[in-house]
Amino acid sequence: MSPFVMVIFGATGDLAHHKLIPSLFSLFKDGLLPSEFYIFGFARRDISDEDLRSYYGLEDDTLWGDFSRHLFYQQGEFQDDAGYLSLIKRLEKIDEEMKSCVTRLFYLATPPDNYNIILEKLSSTKLSEGCGQGSSKWTRVAIEKPFGKDLETAQMLDSKLAEIFDEKQIFRVDHYLGKENVQNMLAFRFANGIFEPTWNNSYIDHIQVTISEKNGIGKRGKFFDGVGNLRDVAQNHLLQLVAAVTMEQPRSFTKEDVRDARAQAIQSIESVSEENMADQVVRGQYQSYKSEKNVADDSKTETFVAMKFFMSNERMKFIPIYARAGKKMEKDIVEISIVFKQTCHILFKEYGCPEIGNVITIRIQPDEGIQMRFITKKPGTRLSLEPVQMKFAYKDHFEKKGADAYEKVLMDILAGEQMLFNRTDELLSSWKFITHILNGWEKADLPVYVYEDASMGPQAAHELIEKDGRKWL
Repeated sequence: MSPFVMVIFGATGDLAHHKLIPSLFSLFKDGLLPSEFYIFGFARRDISDEDLRSYYGLEDDTLWGDFSRHLFYQQGEFQDDAGYLSLIKRLEKIDEEMKSCVTRLFYLATPPDNYNIILEKLSSTKLSEGCGQGSSKWTRVAIEKPFGKDLETAQMLDSKLAEIFDEKQIFRVDHYLGKENVQNMLAFRFANGIFEPTWNNSYIDHIQVTISEKNGIGKRGKFFDGVGNLRDVAQNHLLQLVAAVTMEQPRSFTKEDVRDARAQAIQSIESVSEENMADQVVRGQYQSYKSEKNVADDSKTETFVAMKFFMSNERMKFIPIYARAGKKMEKDIVEISIVFKQTCHILFKEYGCPEIGNVITIRIQPDEGIQMRFITKKPGTRLSLEPVQMKFAYKDHFEKKGADAYEKVLMDILAGEQMLFNRTDELLSSWKFITHILNGWEKADLPVYVYEDASMGPQAAHELIEKDGRKWL
């Protein structure tokens, strides 16, 4: 890997502190970073290089000293030219010492409200142009979700990015795409001939997607209140999981062909009509939410959302997809379940069949793996049927742990590989679907159901699926 400079805007925030720096340090310990690299933290606080190194608090690792010598700090206000101009001088000095244009990566690890001003300053100060030999060759920008608040703001943000950078320079980060088992879905579906022939509406009864978090919003009240889980989780993580499990086979395993297939899947998600909004979408709020810091006393912000929707593509047409995402839930779990049509009753009607037949469950976290439910005969002299599970877990089968999602994301950005990053058409299609729901909520003034902390969401979410004769798994 070639030398690089990474500038992290928002260097003293949670994302940099708990995800980016630990992931970079892990890559360093694994020998996956070049011998020469420079990481500049950019933030408002008036601190030194040494203060920044101590702030991240990883000194107890014997290799931290070797890594931290690559860390530097640049104080600056996002709206003030001074910090950017000072940084330019420091980066020019690195180019002079290296006798080349060192690739620069600008990582926006700040609240979304800061994106526009940072992008404007990158452009107006010409920091975005690298060392002046062609911006598309020497610079990249990484931007964290959420990419806007609705379709209109997402389009505005995308237009701003396009004014400054070429598409090949832009890395829209949704770290779920870096998770091992999300990547594995392509291999599982298309490298195994026994699954693909049945992965369609002739055999699948329905699909369930669950993102359940035990924690509440924590210290994120200022950001989260008024944003909600539909924007914060459903627009990105949830719909990306839906795309991964419903997309057509890509023409090849190249970045554009994979992103084409993913984008087409998201584009085929059918909008929920206004007249069906109350029947197909449920929003909830955990009981203690309003007592969280920086949350309004009369807040109607949802911490939980459950949806039922369909897709228009031939493979998945008429298959109901039930998706839910919530905070302060009973357990931490992210998984997708493909529930196949129950057919065993035709032959074994007089002996009784389990209510649910074959299910393939793809577990994203915790304990990444795949399990398959099938029906077998119980031991004994009489014919009796019972469902059993066949399980594969990454941690049990592979001796080496896969890369953390952010480690994978960072490695791909540094390598210029965009397969696991959102493209404009993916982004705008997902926002079109979500904005339609947001507008429907506003027009109909639908209720926000309160649910108990450490539960699996409001009763209305269970009724959403149970009225169709199905249950959450």
